[in-house]
Amino acid sequence: MDPKDLMSGFAIPPEVRLSAIPTDPNLASEFHHRLINWINDFHKSLDDEHEVGARLVSFGQSITFHVEDISWWNPSLISFIGKTENGEPVELIQHVSQISILLVKMKRSEPQVPKRPIGFASWEEYESQKK
Repeated sequence: MDPKDLMSGFAIPPEVRLSAIPTDPNLASEFHHRLINWINDFHKSLDDEHEVGARLVSFGQSITFHVEDISWWNPSLISFIGKTENGEPVELIQHVSQISILLVKMKRSEPQVPKRPIGFASWEEYESQKK
C-alpha cells in the first residue's frame, strides 16, 4: 500500500506541515532568524529616544552604525545594513562564522519616526512570528 493512501482524507494544517520540515541550523537564513530575535529584543528594551546600533571591532578600528536591516544569502552570508552616526550608508557582508557584533544603545537619528523592529513593518508583525 502506498503511504500517501494512508493519509488521504486527513487535513494537515499548513503550520504543522511547515514546522515538521527539518531546518539546517547552519544556514544563513536560520542564523538570520536568531539574530533578528536577539537584536529586536535588545531594540525593544530601549526607551523611545534610543535605538539599536552595532559596533564592529574586527577591522582594526571601531565602526558604529544604526542597524536598519539584516539580510541573508544561503548557505552562509549575512548582511547588516544601516547608517553611520554621520548618516553615511553602510552594508557589511560577512560569513556567518565570522560574525562578532556588539549591540549598543544609540541616540535615534529620526526620533519623530516611530520605532520599528528590524526586518518587520511593525512590532505586532514581529511578535506574531515569534510564536
